[in-house]
Amino acid sequence: MTLPINNNIFTVSRLNKTVRQLLEMEMGRIWISAEISNFTQPSSGHWYFTLKDTNAQIRAAMFRGQNTKVTFRPQHGQQVLVRATITLYEPRGDYQLIVESMQPAGDGLLQQQFELLKQKLSAEGLFDAIHKKPLPSPAKQIGVITSSTGAALHDILNILRRRDPSLPVLIYPTAVQGAEAPMQIVHAIELANRRKECDVLIVGRGGGSLEDLWAFNDERVARAIFASKIPIVSAVGHETDVTIADFIADLRAPTPSAAAELISRNKLELLRQLQSQQQRLEMAMDYYLAKKLRAITQLHHRLQQQHPHLRLARQQNVLASTQQRLASSFQRLLQAKQHQQTQLQKRLSYQDPSSQIQALLRQQQQLIYRMRESISQQLSRQREQFAISCSRLESVSPLATLSRGYSISETESGEVLKNTKQVKVGDPLKTRVEDGWITSEVVKTQKIRAKRKTTTKSDN
Repeated sequence: MTLPINNNIFTVSRLNKTVRQLLEMEMGRIWISAEISNFTQPSSGHWYFTLKDTNAQIRAAMFRGQNTKVTFRPQHGQQVLVRATITLYEPRGDYQLIVESMQPAGDGLLQQQFELLKQKLSAEGLFDAIHKKPLPSPAKQIGVITSSTGAALHDILNILRRRDPSLPVLIYPTAVQGAEAPMQIVHAIELANRRKECDVLIVGRGGGSLEDLWAFNDERVARAIFASKIPIVSAVGHETDVTIADFIADLRAPTPSAAAELISRNKLELLRQLQSQQQRLEMAMDYYLAKKLRAITQLHHRLQQQHPHLRLARQQNVLASTQQRLASSFQRLLQAKQHQQTQLQKRLSYQDPSSQIQALLRQQQQLIYRMRESISQQLSRQREQFAISCSRLESVSPLATLSRGYSISETESGEVLKNTKQVKVGDPLKTRVEDGWITSEVVKTQKIRAKRKTTTKSDN
């Protein structure tokens, strides 16, 4: 007999732990539909029970943190739908379920399917408002997709008959409950879009359970509503009932009757509008007729005043008067032109160009003589003024001062030497005399009262 390798020898604890890990990793979370039995709730608040069907059973636990979210009290024999994780209780080696959520089977399963489809279609963007088509205002013809024998159709027709009896209605009869209902509803929507007989559709039925309304939670119906080119109003069940069709449709009505009211026009309001329009039309017609009557009266009066015989007589008088005024005006104009010609001839004889030319030539000679005399006098005065200015300039010229034996000394920076404070012993000086410059150096400075004297040593 060959002994196994140590790694292949399991302890019970290791075996249970390995089995638990395999169950949790491989199976994960699952949904289970089963019947509850042996339900207990100890003081800890946890729930312990068994889930079974006709052939098998399994133990289950739902801890306090999760079971507080359950909206009903589980009962022995109750059919439920649970979401749970498969695990193994290692101390006893018991295979069991840890339940995370619980809901009654039947409606609970349908509700789960409803939520999954709702999430799927919402993620695809089919609920987005950007896809909603506006309803026609007013509607010209309405299509109704519902059961031909249901109360919903009678409610819709009663409302339309009361509010807007002139509005045409097309009925597309379909089943609204059962396995065949979804495809019949889809075919009716597609048929209405192909025929293009109406400009708005009401799709719906009366109230019922979630299972009764399930045809309007079908994905095929939802996609047919979304693909419709005709605006669709969803009218399913009562106000509290919500279906996938409500989210997809262009408008959701709380009830079929409400859908009819939303689409139709109020007959009383239409009558009131019609009466108002009739009154406005009558007032406009009265105003128009009165205006035309005034115009006819004015034209008749003008016709009497402008009869051809009267107009001809008036025009003859005007013509005679105009001819008389024209003759008088022509005579006056002729006399005025003759007098003007006489005056021009006199002025022309007085203003002979030859005499004027001689007078202008004499005036020119006089002006030339006067101009020459004026220029000569101006030149004489300018020469005298120039001589005086030169004499004055010569009297104040520094060169004339230098010619009398004076000199001007400057410091190294070019400043004129005026006092002994400007220099010190050893500073170079430049001295201007009549015929040039002398460069020297300060040997000594001495202040005197009457005048300042600077002793310099010449470089030359």
